[in-house]
Amino acid sequence: MDIELARTFLEIVSTGSFIRAAERLNVAQTTVSARVRTLEQLLGRPLFVRNKGGASLTAAGEQFLRHAPMFVQLWQRTRQQVAVPAGHRAVLTVGSELTLAQPLLLDWVRWIRQSIPDIALRVHVDVPRDLIDQVASGMVDAAIMYAPQHRPGLEIDLLMEEKLVLATSDPAMDLKKTSYVHTDWGPDFALHRDMNFPDVEPDLSFDFGPLALSYVLASGGYGYFRMSAVKPHLAAGQLHLVSGMPQYSYPVYMVRSANADDGVLGPALAGLRAISEGNA
Repeated sequence: MDIELARTFLEIVSTGSFIRAAERLNVAQTTVSARVRTLEQLLGRPLFVRNKGGASLTAAGEQFLRHAPMFVQLWQRTRQQVAVPAGHRAVLTVGSELTLAQPLLLDWVRWIRQSIPDIALRVHVDVPRDLIDQVASGMVDAAIMYAPQHRPGLEIDLLMEEKLVLATSDPAMDLKKTSYVHTDWGPDFALHRDMNFPDVEPDLSFDFGPLALSYVLASGGYGYFRMSAVKPHLAAGQLHLVSGMPQYSYPVYMVRSANADDGVLGPALAGLRAISEGNA
Protein backbone atom coordinates (compact mmCIF):
# COMPACT_ATOMS: atom_id res chain seq x y z
CA MET A 1 0.00 0.00 0.00
CA ASP A 2 1.21 3.51 -0.83
CA ILE A 3 2.39 4.91 2.50
CA GLU A 4 1.02 8.34 1.55
CA LEU A 5 -2.49 6.88 1.79
CA ALA A 6 -1.96 5.96 5.44
CA ARG A 7 -0.22 9.26 6.14
CA THR A 8 -3.13 11.18 4.61
CA PHE A 9 -5.63 9.13 6.60
CA LEU A 10 -3.81 9.98 9.85
CA GLU A 11 -3.62 13.66 8.98
CA ILE A 12 -7.40 13.77 8.46
CA VAL A 13 -7.94 12.06 11.80
CA SER A 14 -5.55 14.49 13.49
CA THR A 15 -7.12 17.64 12.02
CA GLY A 16 -10.70 16.40 11.77
CA SER A 17 -10.99 17.87 8.29
CA PHE A 18 -10.09 17.08 4.68
CA ILE A 19 -9.38 20.79 4.12
CA ARG A 20 -6.99 21.18 7.06
CA ALA A 21 -5.30 17.88 6.19
CA ALA A 22 -4.65 19.18 2.67
CA GLU A 23 -3.14 22.36 4.11
CA ARG A 24 -0.81 20.40 6.39
CA LEU A 25 0.23 18.04 3.63
CA ASN A 26 0.63 20.95 1.21
CA VAL A 27 -1.53 19.28 -1.44
CA ALA A 28 -4.87 20.10 -3.04
CA GLN A 29 -8.05 18.98 -1.30
CA THR A 30 -8.91 16.95 -4.39
CA THR A 31 -5.67 15.01 -3.88
CA VAL A 32 -6.65 14.21 -0.28
CA SER A 33 -10.10 13.08 -1.41
CA ALA A 34 -8.60 10.92 -4.17
CA ARG A 35 -6.22 9.26 -1.73
CA VAL A 36 -9.08 8.47 0.65
CA ARG A 37 -11.14 6.97 -2.19
CA THR A 38 -8.18 4.81 -3.21
CA LEU A 39 -7.66 3.66 0.37
CA GLU A 40 -11.36 2.87 0.80
CA GLN A 41 -11.33 0.86 -2.42
CA LEU A 42 -8.31 -1.12 -1.26
CA LEU A 43 -9.95 -1.88 2.09
CA GLY A 44 -13.45 -2.35 0.70
CA ARG A 45 -14.99 -0.16 3.40
CA PRO A 46 -15.81 3.55 3.85
CA LEU A 47 -13.49 5.15 6.40
CA PHE A 48 -14.97 8.62 6.89
CA VAL A 49 -18.34 10.30 7.18
CA ARG A 50 -18.19 13.90 6.03
CA ASN A 51 -20.28 16.51 7.79
CA LYS A 52 -20.42 20.26 8.24
CA GLY A 53 -17.96 20.07 11.11
CA GLY A 54 -15.39 18.10 9.12
CA ALA A 55 -14.98 14.34 8.98
CA SER A 56 -15.58 11.56 11.50
CA LEU A 57 -14.49 7.94 11.41
CA THR A 58 -16.72 5.03 10.54
CA ALA A 59 -16.41 1.73 12.42
CA ALA A 60 -14.01 0.53 9.71
CA GLY A 61 -12.07 3.77 10.06
CA GLU A 62 -11.71 3.20 13.81
CA GLN A 63 -10.29 -0.25 13.10
CA PHE A 64 -7.85 1.04 10.49
CA LEU A 65 -6.69 3.73 12.94
CA ARG A 66 -5.28 0.95 15.11
CA HIS A 67 -2.93 -0.11 12.30
CA ALA A 68 -2.19 2.99 10.21
CA PRO A 69 0.45 4.46 12.57
CA MET A 70 2.39 1.22 12.36
CA PHE A 71 2.46 1.38 8.54
CA VAL A 72 3.92 4.88 8.65
CA GLN A 73 6.39 4.09 11.44
CA LEU A 74 7.64 0.90 9.82
CA TRP A 75 8.14 2.72 6.54
CA GLN A 76 10.12 5.46 8.27
CA ARG A 77 12.14 2.83 10.11
CA THR A 78 12.87 0.97 6.88
CA ARG A 79 14.03 4.18 5.21
CA GLN A 80 16.36 4.86 8.11
CA GLN A 81 17.90 1.41 7.97
CA VAL A 82 18.32 1.44 4.21
CA ALA A 83 19.85 4.92 4.21
CA VAL A 84 22.97 3.98 6.17
CA PRO A 85 25.46 6.88 6.00
CA ALA A 86 28.69 6.26 4.14
CA GLY A 87 31.41 4.75 6.30
CA HIS A 88 28.94 3.10 8.69
CA ARG A 89 27.69 -0.47 8.78
CA ALA A 90 24.29 0.11 10.39
CA VAL A 91 21.92 2.62 11.97
CA LEU A 92 20.84 2.40 15.61
CA THR A 93 17.98 4.40 17.10
CA VAL A 94 18.09 4.85 20.87
CA GLY A 95 16.03 6.99 23.18
CA SER A 96 14.69 7.77 26.60
CA GLU A 97 11.92 9.60 28.32
CA LEU A 98 12.72 13.24 28.98
CA THR A 99 13.78 12.97 32.61
CA LEU A 100 16.44 10.38 31.72
CA ALA A 101 17.94 12.27 28.81
CA GLN A 102 20.63 13.81 31.00
CA PRO A 103 22.93 12.42 32.06
CA LEU A 104 22.11 8.76 31.36
CA LEU A 105 21.05 8.93 27.70
CA LEU A 106 23.72 11.51 26.92
CA ASP A 107 26.40 9.35 28.55
CA TRP A 108 25.17 6.34 26.56
CA VAL A 109 25.28 8.23 23.26
CA ARG A 110 28.81 9.43 23.98
CA TRP A 111 29.88 5.86 24.82
CA ILE A 112 28.45 4.47 21.56
CA ARG A 113 30.14 7.18 19.49
CA GLN A 114 33.49 6.46 21.11
CA SER A 115 33.29 2.66 21.34
CA ILE A 116 31.30 1.72 18.21
CA PRO A 117 32.17 4.50 15.73
CA ASP A 118 30.96 2.57 12.67
CA ILE A 119 27.34 2.72 13.94
CA ALA A 120 25.27 5.72 12.85
CA LEU A 121 23.08 6.98 15.68
CA ARG A 122 19.63 8.49 15.86
CA VAL A 123 18.62 9.75 19.30
CA HIS A 124 14.99 10.20 20.29
CA VAL A 125 13.42 11.70 23.45
CA ASP A 126 9.68 11.47 24.03
CA VAL A 127 6.91 11.06 26.59
CA PRO A 128 6.61 7.51 27.99
CA ARG A 129 3.36 6.57 26.26
CA ASP A 130 4.61 7.47 22.79
CA LEU A 131 8.10 6.13 23.42
CA ILE A 132 6.87 2.65 24.34
CA ASP A 133 4.74 2.60 21.17
CA GLN A 134 7.78 3.48 19.07
CA VAL A 135 9.90 0.71 20.60
CA ALA A 136 7.07 -1.81 20.17
CA SER A 137 6.67 -0.86 16.51
CA GLY A 138 10.42 -1.02 15.82
CA MET A 139 10.83 2.71 15.22
CA VAL A 140 13.20 2.87 18.20
CA ASP A 141 15.59 -0.03 18.87
CA ALA A 142 16.01 0.54 22.60
CA ALA A 143 14.97 3.10 25.17
CA ILE A 144 15.57 3.95 28.82
CA MET A 145 12.36 4.27 30.86
CA TYR A 146 11.05 4.29 34.41
CA ALA A 147 7.80 2.31 34.26
CA PRO A 148 7.40 0.68 30.83
CA GLN A 149 4.19 -1.10 29.98
CA HIS A 150 4.56 -4.68 28.83
CA ARG A 151 3.62 -5.02 25.17
CA PRO A 152 4.00 -7.76 22.55
CA GLY A 153 7.33 -7.42 20.77
CA LEU A 154 9.15 -5.90 23.74
CA GLU A 155 11.95 -7.13 25.99
CA ILE A 156 12.27 -5.31 29.32
CA ASP A 157 15.23 -5.58 31.71
CA LEU A 158 15.99 -3.81 34.98
CA LEU A 159 18.88 -1.44 34.39
CA MET A 160 19.47 0.23 37.75
CA GLU A 161 17.75 1.17 41.01
CA GLU A 162 17.54 4.92 41.45
CA LYS A 163 16.68 6.42 44.82
CA LEU A 164 14.23 9.20 45.54
CA VAL A 165 15.66 11.25 48.40
CA LEU A 166 14.29 14.14 50.43
CA ALA A 167 16.41 17.22 49.72
CA THR A 168 16.10 20.79 50.95
CA SER A 169 17.59 24.16 50.11
CA ASP A 170 17.85 25.00 53.84
CA PRO A 171 19.76 22.61 56.12
CA ALA A 172 18.16 24.20 59.21
CA MET A 173 14.61 24.02 57.87
CA ASP A 174 11.52 23.25 59.88
CA LEU A 175 9.46 20.64 57.99
CA LYS A 176 6.25 22.23 59.27
CA LYS A 177 7.16 25.75 58.16
CA THR A 178 9.21 25.21 54.99
CA SER A 179 7.36 24.84 51.69
CA TYR A 180 7.01 21.25 50.53
CA VAL A 181 7.22 20.91 46.73
CA HIS A 182 5.51 17.75 45.56
CA THR A 183 6.55 15.79 42.48
CA ASP A 184 4.32 13.12 40.97
CA TRP A 185 6.65 10.12 40.87
CA GLY A 186 3.78 7.68 40.29
CA PRO A 187 1.21 5.82 42.42
CA ASP A 188 3.71 3.73 44.42
CA PHE A 189 5.56 6.82 45.58
CA ALA A 190 2.30 8.62 46.38
CA LEU A 191 1.17 5.71 48.57
CA HIS A 192 4.41 5.57 50.56
CA ARG A 193 4.64 9.36 50.90
CA ASP A 194 1.10 9.59 52.25
CA MET A 195 1.88 6.88 54.81
CA ASN A 196 5.03 8.62 56.03
CA PHE A 197 3.80 12.21 55.80
CA PRO A 198 0.04 12.04 56.47
CA ASP A 199 -0.12 15.65 57.71
CA VAL A 200 1.76 17.23 54.80
CA GLU A 201 -0.64 18.63 52.21
CA PRO A 202 1.28 20.09 49.23
CA ASP A 203 -0.01 23.32 47.76
CA LEU A 204 2.50 23.15 44.90
CA SER A 205 2.81 20.05 42.74
CA PHE A 206 4.78 19.23 39.59
CA ASP A 207 4.50 16.29 37.22
CA PHE A 208 8.04 16.83 35.89
CA GLY A 209 10.90 16.20 38.31
CA PRO A 210 13.57 18.46 36.73
CA LEU A 211 11.17 21.42 36.79
CA ALA A 212 10.34 20.83 40.46
CA LEU A 213 14.05 20.62 41.26
CA SER A 214 14.75 23.86 39.41
CA TYR A 215 11.97 25.55 41.37
CA VAL A 216 13.44 24.48 44.73
CA LEU A 217 16.89 25.64 43.66
CA ALA A 218 15.52 29.04 42.62
CA SER A 219 12.85 29.65 45.28
CA GLY A 220 13.68 27.34 48.18
CA GLY A 221 11.76 24.50 49.76
CA TYR A 222 12.13 20.77 49.98
CA GLY A 223 10.93 17.72 48.11
CA TYR A 224 11.75 14.27 46.82
CA PHE A 225 14.12 14.09 43.87
CA ARG A 226 16.30 11.51 42.12
CA MET A 227 19.65 11.08 43.82
CA SER A 228 21.47 11.28 40.48
CA ALA A 229 19.84 14.69 39.86
CA VAL A 230 20.63 16.19 43.26
CA LYS A 231 24.22 14.90 43.57
CA PRO A 232 25.91 17.89 41.89
CA HIS A 233 23.80 20.31 43.95
CA LEU A 234 24.72 18.48 47.15
CA ALA A 235 28.40 18.80 46.25
CA ALA A 236 27.95 22.52 45.53
CA GLY A 237 26.15 23.13 48.82
CA GLN A 238 22.96 24.24 47.08
CA LEU A 239 20.94 21.33 48.48
CA HIS A 240 21.12 19.15 51.56
CA LEU A 241 19.72 15.73 52.33
CA VAL A 242 17.17 15.63 55.14
CA SER A 243 18.53 13.10 57.62
CA GLY A 244 16.32 10.38 59.01
CA MET A 245 13.81 10.61 56.19
CA PRO A 246 12.79 7.51 54.18
CA GLN A 247 14.18 6.97 50.71
CA TYR A 248 12.22 5.25 47.93
CA SER A 249 13.28 2.97 45.12
CA TYR A 250 12.72 4.27 41.59
CA PRO A 251 13.94 1.59 39.14
CA VAL A 252 15.14 2.38 35.62
CA TYR A 253 14.52 -0.13 32.83
CA MET A 254 15.98 -0.82 29.43
CA VAL A 255 13.27 -1.56 26.85
CA ARG A 256 14.24 -3.03 23.50
CA SER A 257 12.47 -4.17 20.38
CA ALA A 258 12.47 -7.96 20.06
CA ASN A 259 13.13 -7.49 16.34
CA ALA A 260 16.24 -5.33 16.76
CA ASP A 261 19.52 -6.57 15.28
CA ASP A 262 21.46 -8.14 18.16
CA GLY A 263 24.72 -7.75 16.27
CA VAL A 264 24.25 -4.00 16.34
CA LEU A 265 22.26 -3.48 19.53
CA GLY A 266 24.04 -6.03 21.75
CA PRO A 267 27.35 -4.14 22.17
CA ALA A 268 25.49 -0.88 22.71
CA LEU A 269 23.40 -2.41 25.49
CA ALA A 270 26.53 -3.80 27.13
CA GLY A 271 27.87 -0.25 27.21
CA LEU A 272 24.61 1.05 28.70
CA ARG A 273 24.76 -1.53 31.50
CA ALA A 274 28.36 -0.55 32.28
CA ILE A 275 27.39 3.12 32.40
CA SER A 276 24.38 2.45 34.64
CA GLU A 277 26.51 0.44 37.07
CA GLY A 278 28.89 3.36 37.30
CA ASN A 279 25.99 5.74 38.02
CA ALA A 280 24.28 3.52 40.56
